[in-house]
Amino acid sequence: MADWIILAAISLVSCCVAIQWLLPRRGLPDDGYGLFTNSSLFDTVFLFDGDRLISHSDIALAGFERVSGWADLRRLLQRDFPTFPETPEVVRDQGNLVVSAIDCTVEREVVCEWIDGIVRVQLRETPKAKHAGLRDPNDPIRLAMDRAPYPVWLLTSGNRVRWCNAAYVALVRKARGLDADLTAPLFPVPQDESRPGGKSRVSVDVAGSSSRLWFDLTQIEHDEGRLCYAVDVNPIVQAETAQRKFVQTMTKTFAQLSIGLAIFDRNRQLALFNPALIDLTSLPPDFLSCRPSLSSFFDRLRDQHMMPEPKNYRSWRRQMNDLLEAAEDGEYQETWSLPSGSVYSVSGRPHPDGAVAFLFEDITAEITLTRRFRSEMDLMQSILDKLADAIAVFADDGTLALTNYAYQKLWGDTGEVGFQTDTVMAVTRSWQDRCVATPILGEIRDFVEMRDDRAAWTAEIQMRNGTTLDCTVTPMQNGATIVRFAIDTKLLDSLRTQQISA
Repeated sequence: MADWIILAAISLVSCCVAIQWLLPRRGLPDDGYGLFTNSSLFDTVFLFDGDRLISHSDIALAGFERVSGWADLRRLLQRDFPTFPETPEVVRDQGNLVVSAIDCTVEREVVCEWIDGIVRVQLRETPKAKHAGLRDPNDPIRLAMDRAPYPVWLLTSGNRVRWCNAAYVALVRKARGLDADLTAPLFPVPQDESRPGGKSRVSVDVAGSSSRLWFDLTQIEHDEGRLCYAVDVNPIVQAETAQRKFVQTMTKTFAQLSIGLAIFDRNRQLALFNPALIDLTSLPPDFLSCRPSLSSFFDRLRDQHMMPEPKNYRSWRRQMNDLLEAAEDGEYQETWSLPSGSVYSVSGRPHPDGAVAFLFEDITAEITLTRRFRSEMDLMQSILDKLADAIAVFADDGTLALTNYAYQKLWGDTGEVGFQTDTVMAVTRSWQDRCVATPILGEIRDFVEMRDDRAAWTAEIQMRNGTTLDCTVTPMQNGATIVRFAIDTKLLDSLRTQQISA
C-alpha cells in the first residue's frame, strides 16, 4: 500500500510540473479582449483532449469564458484566423500548425501543437514582430503586399476570404465600418465563369452613403481558390459619366438644331447625326443608324438626288476625295443647287482625333429672298434709268446708294451703277468742279447728314457750261435722301453732240 501511495504522489507531482511547463508565464488580468488588444487575447494557451477543453492559462479567462470546447474556440477565432483547423484531428494529422491572421498587417498568429494526444493552442505575436531587428525591412515580397495601392485577397473555394493585404483591409473598413468581417467577400462574385483571368468592372456600396466605389476586378484561378486583384477606376468612371452626360446634353442640343449634322470618326464611319439630317437628306434612319462609311453616305445622297448631279462617276469620286481633304483642313464650303429646286449650304469642319463634321443647311428661303431682292433692285434701277431727271439717292450714313443713267451722263460718272460707295462730301465736291460756286451744295451736304426737322426744298444750280439745273432735295424714310436734277432734254442732247465733236 505504501508503494502505491508513493507512486500516486510521484504521478501527481509529475502532472503538476508538466502543466506548469506547458503554460506560459502568467500576466495580470485585463478587462478588454479582442484581436487588436495589447495583452489580453495574446500569449494565451488552451489545452484540448480531443474536442474537450481541459485547461487554459488564467489570462485567457478575460475574453474566453465561454470556451468549453474546440468548436467554441474556432468560432471565436474564425473571423480573424479563417484557416484555423476545424477539428483537433487536423493538428494530429499534420503535426504542428501556424495559422496567420487574415489581415497581413497584424503581426500575430495561432500555433497549434500535438503533444502526446494533447493539443496545445497558443495565441501569440509572430516571431518577426518580436524580433523585428532580425527581419529584412526591404523584403520585396512583403513590401509589395504591404504597400500595394490596390486591394489583393485570396478567396477559398467556398468564396470566403482567406488572406488579404493592407489596402483590402482599409477598403473594407471604409465601406463597411471598422468592425467589418474580413472573411465575408466585399466584391460580388462575377457571374461569367467562362473567362478565367478576365477583367470585370464592379462597384462597392459605402455604408451610410449613396456613393459607390468602382474597381476593375481580376480573378486568377488558384489551387486553393482564387487570387483577386482590384484596381481603383473611380476617376475613369467619373470621367466616363461626365462624358456621357456631355454627349447626352450635346445630343439634345443637336436634336433642336435646324442644321443637319453628320460627324464621321477617324475611321470615316458615321458616329453621330441629328434628326435634322434625316429631314434634309431624306436618308432612312436605319441606314444612318448602321454607321455607314463616308463614301457610302455620299453615294446614298447621290442616289437620292440630294446633291448636284455629277457629269461622270470618276470625276465625282475625285471630287469627293477633294471634299474630304478640304473638310479635314476646315476649308470646305459649297452651295448645292439640287434638282428639286432646293439650295443647301454644305460645309466641312475638322474635329479632334481625326474626325470630320459635315453641316447641311437649307438656304432655299434665303437664296429665294436674295434673288427676289436683286430682281426688285434691278427693276427699280431700270425704272430710274428711264427717267429724264438725274437722280442720286444717299443712304442714312451719307454714302451714295443709287444713281440713274441720266445722272451719270450729266455728271460724267463712269462708276458701276448702283454700287457707288462715295460719301456726300466727295460727291458734292465733284459737283462743285462742274458748277459755279454756290452755297446750295453745302446745304445739300448738311441736309443729307441731318436727322431731324427735314423737309423737301428746291433750288437752282448753274453749271459752268451755262446750264441751269433745278435741284430738288427730298427726305425719305430711315434717313435716306433723294437729290433730283431737272434739265431740258434738248439742251442735254446738244451738250452730248458738243462732247462727241470735241
